[in-house]
Amino acid sequence: MEFTAKELADILGGTVEGNPEAVAKNFAKIEHGKPGNLCFYANPKYEQYVYSSKASVLLVNKDFTPRQEVAPTMVRVNDAYAALADLLKYIADQGKKYRAHRGLCLIAPGARIGRRVWIGDFVKIGRKVSIGECTRICDNVTIGAGTKIGRNCIIYPGVHIFPGMVVGDRVILHAGCIIGDDGFGNARREDGSWEKIEHVGNVIIGNDVEIGSNTTIDKAPMESTIIEDGVRIDNLCQIAHNVVVGKNTAMAAQTGIAGSAHIGKNVILGGQVGISGHISIADGTMVGAKSAIIGNVRKEGEQLYGNPAFDKTKYLRAYAKFKAGADE
Repeated sequence: MEFTAKELADILGGTVEGNPEAVAKNFAKIEHGKPGNLCFYANPKYEQYVYSSKASVLLVNKDFTPRQEVAPTMVRVNDAYAALADLLKYIADQGKKYRAHRGLCLIAPGARIGRRVWIGDFVKIGRKVSIGECTRICDNVTIGAGTKIGRNCIIYPGVHIFPGMVVGDRVILHAGCIIGDDGFGNARREDGSWEKIEHVGNVIIGNDVEIGSNTTIDKAPMESTIIEDGVRIDNLCQIAHNVVVGKNTAMAAQTGIAGSAHIGKNVILGGQVGISGHISIADGTMVGAKSAIIGNVRKEGEQLYGNPAFDKTKYLRAYAKFKAGADE
């Protein structure tokens, strides 16, 4: 990466205040800014560093009014934080290899590989697999027979996709995630032992989904486990069989969702949230970290905390009383 302040302003639709030829070669936090760095300022807590930073270029909001002299060249944008995200995406897009490549891989007869698909070393692609154009398959990926993968996807190293799965367009599967393993289905026998329930369904992943490293999404015993468009799933999450995750829902690391739960649209689940099986979560629900949902959430837009979780305001009041008692 190397941009002048003027080039950055052109890319981000901003204006330059200072030297338009100031060069930024890499990113840094504002408190660590040195010559050659690009930093950004969006949180008022960090304003002190605006005046001490030695960075070459600083992204700031258009309405920012400095109270002291600012040494870096400022590029003013509507939203500095959003502009940084746009710039990172711009850089990533410039580096993508939309060209055909096949490494030391095994592609079964009948597999259909689209134009400009990049396939790394030690990839195994099963029979009747379909991969859309401009998708990148990194090293050591396994794609089972009959799986369909859309366009412009990135499948990072060590991903395993079982047979018969469906992956939409512009999906990112990070390293080590597993799509379509058997769910945890077992029937108790009279003698107390367990009999495995075979899983013959699949996983369907919509468009514009991102799934983190070492996350597992189990296939259904019948029908499908469904991840709808725009979902964001962090690392080390567990999505059990027959779960439905609604559009644009996001969940942080180590969240676990038990079988046949239905998660609505635009839901936010904090880290280590647990969701019981066979329940429904209403659209727009927000659940704090380490909370547990053990029953249906019917009201849209609720904020829930605790284990088991309940209304955030009530939780904070109860916690204040609990803490006051503990401090006595």
